[in-house]
Amino acid sequence: MAVETDVLDELRRLRTRIPRLTGSLAATVDGLVLAHDVPGTEPEGLAALTAAALGVAYRMTDAAARGDFRELLVRGSGGYVATYAAGTTAVLTLLAEDRVNVGRLHLEGRRSGARIADLVAAGVGPGTGRHADRPAPEEHLATVPPAGDRPIGTLPVRTPQRPAHQPRPHTGI
Repeated sequence: MAVETDVLDELRRLRTRIPRLTGSLAATVDGLVLAHDVPGTEPEGLAALTAAALGVAYRMTDAAARGDFRELLVRGSGGYVATYAAGTTAVLTLLAEDRVNVGRLHLEGRRSGARIADLVAAGVGPGTGRHADRPAPEEHLATVPPAGDRPIGTLPVRTPQRPAHQPRPHTGI
């Protein structure tokens, strides 16, 4: 399909723009692979793990009152896994070596996420594209699913409400 081909082309262009990038994957927020360039890695498993990590990231940004989800960076002893929002229905996950320029990774990851969001929005929706049999998602990336839609064993995060500006107590130091 045209959208998947265009997204795959964008993933391949990332390889030329980010030295030490070892793989990339575009997926829906519910864990379905749109396109991938991840040699030596199972794309379906990575997409499913990305969806699970997004659930935690959404709750973290909400609990910390940091707004809508934008990106997630995980560093292991062998390198990085970076996930970027690609609109409201897709995400971009990048795999990179430990010595990658993280600033460059973020810059290019954010740009590609925006391009992928445009491609997905233009080609996937009611009556078109890969998911024509499903209605377009109406929730935003940072929206916590209703209680009935959460996986078993997850709990909603409640944050205390506080005034916009709360002065610090004077300690006299």
